[in-house]
Amino acid sequence: MSASSEPASDVPLVRQDAQNRGRLYLIPVPLGSPLGVTALPPATLACARRLTHFVAESARSARAFLKILPSDAPLQQIAISQLDEHTPATLLPELLAPLLAGHDVGLLSESGCPAVADPGAALVALAHREGIQVVPLVGPSSILLALMACGLDGQRFAFHGYLPSSRNEREQRLRELEKESRQRRQTQVFIETPYRNQQLLASLLAVCAQATRVCVASDLTLASEEITTRQVAEWQKHALPAINRRPTVFLLLA
Repeated sequence: MSASSEPASDVPLVRQDAQNRGRLYLIPVPLGSPLGVTALPPATLACARRLTHFVAESARSARAFLKILPSDAPLQQIAISQLDEHTPATLLPELLAPLLAGHDVGLLSESGCPAVADPGAALVALAHREGIQVVPLVGPSSILLALMACGLDGQRFAFHGYLPSSRNEREQRLRELEKESRQRRQTQVFIETPYRNQQLLASLLAVCAQATRVCVASDLTLASEEITTRQVAEWQKHALPAINRRPTVFLLLA
């Protein structure tokens, strides 16, 4: 998943009569693999099965997800438009066309909740500007699941998305987050591209204070799920988990 800003203010609006417009359903996708559809409640599954119009971060992944559901309609009859981090804001109104024509549309992320650290947020913002009803559906969020399970402060927390990829910038950002956590007594939550997980964990343990608590939550909702919270000093005494290429959420509390 990748974060995205709201659509530019100069995105043209295509206003029509509010009657007979479709609704934009925000449909969570199982974390890690579309095979985990058991993590979705029946009402979410029923909604996803009946829809014939979707906007997805990856059309290929969306088809795999709809095939496993399975969708009520043949896949050949399902329209899937792609919205990813490279989609220009000027194309967003085209993605609303089925809604303005009266069709309900499902918004799918690559995994987890649409519009949370996800480019779908831009389409949701434009839907609100157009007066289209937005309906969030229940499903897994790796961010909230990790926060629930970490044992850190669940009253005060902040999600920071992806940290810088270069080591020096990453370690500087981690120092800033630890300082902010100490000052505000706030749990800091962040993620990384899975193939850089090991580097991020190494940086965490290199720059954070010995008493800072760090949680590593990997493969949430999967059979291989692994969630561990320790002080940095304790992490340094143990073999580090094999988290390379596994979807992981990191949390710290100083």
